[in-house]
Amino acid sequence: MFNLANPMFDSRHSAADPSGGEDLGDLPSWDLSDLYTAPDCAEITRDLEWLKKETASFAADYEGKLGGQNASGMLRVVERYEAMQGIMGRIMSFAGLRYYQNTTDPERAKFMSDMQGAITDLTNPLVFFTLEMNRIEDSTLNGLVASNEALARYKPVLDRMRAMKPYQLSDELEKFLHDNSVVGAAAWNRLFDETMAGLTFDVDGEETSLEATLNLLSDSDRSRREVGAKALAEVFTKNLPLFARITNTLAKEKEIEDRWRKLETPQMSRHLANHVEPEVVQALRDAVVAAYPKLSHRYYALKAKWLGLEKLEMWDRNAPLPDEDDKLVSWDEARDVVIDAYASFDERLAMIIAPFFDSDWIDAGVKPGKAPGAFAHPTVTDVHPYILVNYLGKQRDVMTLAHELGHGVHQFLASDQGELLADTPLTLAETASVFGEMLTFRKLLAEAPDQANRKRLLAGKVEDMINTVVRQIAFYDFECRLHAARGEGELTPDQINDIWMQVQHESLGDGFNFMEGYESFWSYIPHFIHSPFYVYAYAFGDGLVNALYAVYEEGDEGFQEKYIEMLKAGGSKHHSELLAPFGLDASDPKFWDKGLAMISGMIDELEAMEDS
Repeated sequence: MFNLANPMFDSRHSAADPSGGEDLGDLPSWDLSDLYTAPDCAEITRDLEWLKKETASFAADYEGKLGGQNASGMLRVVERYEAMQGIMGRIMSFAGLRYYQNTTDPERAKFMSDMQGAITDLTNPLVFFTLEMNRIEDSTLNGLVASNEALARYKPVLDRMRAMKPYQLSDELEKFLHDNSVVGAAAWNRLFDETMAGLTFDVDGEETSLEATLNLLSDSDRSRREVGAKALAEVFTKNLPLFARITNTLAKEKEIEDRWRKLETPQMSRHLANHVEPEVVQALRDAVVAAYPKLSHRYYALKAKWLGLEKLEMWDRNAPLPDEDDKLVSWDEARDVVIDAYASFDERLAMIIAPFFDSDWIDAGVKPGKAPGAFAHPTVTDVHPYILVNYLGKQRDVMTLAHELGHGVHQFLASDQGELLADTPLTLAETASVFGEMLTFRKLLAEAPDQANRKRLLAGKVEDMINTVVRQIAFYDFECRLHAARGEGELTPDQINDIWMQVQHESLGDGFNFMEGYESFWSYIPHFIHSPFYVYAYAFGDGLVNALYAVYEEGDEGFQEKYIEMLKAGGSKHHSELLAPFGLDASDPKFWDKGLAMISGMIDELEAMEDS
């Protein structure tokens, strides 16, 4: 599954220029040949044929027999299952990455759909695996794991699998849900993606893409920001019936499946997948909501003062400061800044990210049909990750690049864990990315030539953290309220709009006027469609990294080594085990206050600059 990590739309250059323009230099495009050379290459045919035979053989060898395996037999079962996951991951990575390069290309869309369908059909014989594993008694499975060191390595995988044991349905229903997925959520996801990618916006008579129009919201010209915001509102409002239909259908589908599984809340499946306790997420949510007044409310009042306004309009939220430097950062300059920042922490990290630039593992240019935002996709553990950004030369684009390369570092270091243990829960998946952003920010801040530059850097970082923490928790509240309301019946577009505006008023405070049409802006957020309740992972990651960075700044002995070992662990350890070497505990409510205090402290410094 693709992780559309931390999409940021704060960029400037016209999407009509796929090269990025002479000011940015040559922007790289993916070379996907490390996966496959072409959609019709012999290797894909070979791998599909192998999967067909292996899935059938696996089922013939083990269906109805898992409970009778000894330790060495169970190890062989898991290893064969892992090998199949690797081949499926390679095929779907290739199909998905090609698609996201141009979501409006019918051939690419068809190929991805065909591969999804083929993999769904081929994996039907594997549905028994999880079902039978969860029917094995705890004492029996624990005995097998305890008696075999190689099998014990997979215990975290088995534990996460068995977390769903109380919510497992009958074999027939599980197989039906598996087969039906390709025409259920996956189909609605594709409709959303293709609709979004195909939207165009009228900006002063010029037809622009979603990415380019969102980019206008950070333009230094306030009239351009207003034009962009109104163009977005007009198109989003026109398409609200479709987006409401997609949202209603996916929320209802989730409610039905959750009800059959007897999951206690709509969020429960996400918490189980993230291997995080509901009370930890609730503590995070409550800490952030309680901090709204001293974070977002206070900062935006300060920003209104800088802009000479009594109240901000919504199109002023991401406005640059009045003395913002409009100079574009070239691709080569961005590369040097990020590599130097990583190297200043540890040369090993710089050596990991350098090949991303040199080997076309990054797709950087803004092109028609390309997926908006940014993400890092781990592909499979015997191939490197691939990174997508829409680079337009703003400082925030440099920070986005640093963020996604952090994902790349994490995925690279965790690859030795293998297919089943490399992937981290979403709550931990943002650790290296946010830490990489912090390293880059701190390097730029230390080298700021004067107080004006320092102010711009601090303000930019505060805005990014507010977007990552406050805004994402507001998104989480929106989803919680939306799914609760959907449980009472179909929601009209106006009802969804009302829920959106409630959380916007709460999180942003009284310092904003909200233009007509802003109520429709929930409709373009892809996380609500692709990964319900994903968004709290951003706030979790930011709070975790702020606490980690505080330990680093305190001079914790051996911090770099412990940090790299944490990334190498991938998904093999619980967050409590990973944080213990740093003396941190996410279950302690004070843990989140420590991270929020870092943001508040930066706002304190900005206020002090204003008073000096």
